[in-house]
Amino acid sequence: MPLRKPLVAGNWKMHGDLDFIAGFAAAFRVAHLVDAVDVLLLPPACYIQALSARLDGLGVAVGAQNVYWQSSGAVTGEIAPPMVRELGARWVLVGHSERRALFGETDAQVADKLAAALAADLRPILCVGETLAEREAGSAEAVVARQLDVVLRRVGPDGLRQATIAYEPVWAIGTGLTASPEQAQSIHAHLRSRLVTALGGSAHEVRVLYGGSVTPDNARALFAQQDIDGVLVGGASLAAERLLRIVEAASSPAGD
Repeated sequence: MPLRKPLVAGNWKMHGDLDFIAGFAAAFRVAHLVDAVDVLLLPPACYIQALSARLDGLGVAVGAQNVYWQSSGAVTGEIAPPMVRELGARWVLVGHSERRALFGETDAQVADKLAAALAADLRPILCVGETLAEREAGSAEAVVARQLDVVLRRVGPDGLRQATIAYEPVWAIGTGLTASPEQAQSIHAHLRSRLVTALGGSAHEVRVLYGGSVTPDNARALFAQQDIDGVLVGGASLAAERLLRIVEAASSPAGD
């Protein structure tokens, strides 16, 4: 079975400015870890180019938090996949729970965005996850399976194979609550099983991340789980020292 290199992705959401970027880049001394861990930062789109320039040569990738599903058009306020790639992004989030909840993005729209990202040679991270009500109803596995299957029907096995999956229990985002390592592993194992059904042996090359109030204190226990290949970090990614500790945890999940 292929060894999946851990990925630590920091989603800055709507935070930061040019001074913040300069200070973060100066403090984020992570170069000695990038051989063992892939590191990705996702700033607001207007700062992609500035952050890319600051991180040049450090082995840290930059991505976008969102894109539209058309490459151009009369769509005021949106940003197309080729545009973010030209700014220096190589990755993009699609279907983050805040996009689904606050802006009403549907599973079909998320699938269209992922297809558009692939067409622009961007590496998509597909976010899936259940609400608290869905978890309490016992439908968490069915929800994430549905979200995954809609994308599979849109882009096919070859497209899904190029994606990274991020499981983010909606009830644990920005709340301070975190799924236990065992709860997260259970959903990750379910997603891995769905991927195996869809992709066969190559499913073991697809990384599945956990996102939901990830901190330096819980990161090592999450990385120790068999099917957790990385983390999508929110608030903790805004402090270079805290994110560095999470990357360090990814490089030695068992504490060795």
